[in-house]
Amino acid sequence: MASTYPSSDGSVVDRSDLVFLCPVDDVVEGEPLAVEVEGCPPLAVYRIGEQYFVTSNVCTHSYSLLTEGYQEGDQIECAVHGGTFDIRTGEATAFPCQEPLVTYPVTVVDGRIGIPTAGIS
Repeated sequence: MASTYPSSDGSVVDRSDLVFLCPVDDVVEGEPLAVEVEGCPPLAVYRIGEQYFVTSNVCTHSYSLLTEGYQEGDQIECAVHGGTFDIRTGEATAFPCQEPLVTYPVTVVDGRIGIPTAGIS
C-alpha cells in the first residue's frame, strides 16, 4: 500500500499527514456536505464533475454555514445575504462578501477525501 499520494494542489502528501473527512460517495454534485471533525473548523466538501473541493463552511461576511446555501456550478451562495464564493479558489465573487474563504488541497485515498493536517485553521 502506498504511503504518499498526489494532492489537488500538485503536492505529494503522506497518508499520515492527512485528516479524512468523508467517503467520496457521500458528496453529491450540487449538494455541499457539512463536515465536523475534532480539531478542525467547520468544513464544507463539494463535488464539481469528478473533482472534490474543501473550504471553510462559514461565510466570511456573516456567521452562517455555507452548506445551508446554494451551490450552482463552482459557486456557493450564502443563504443569509446572497453573497457568493468560488468553490475552487475561495475568492469572494459577489457582494456583500469581500474576504475569501479558506480552501484546502484535497487528496483522495481509498475512496475517502482527506486534507493535510498542517495548515488547518
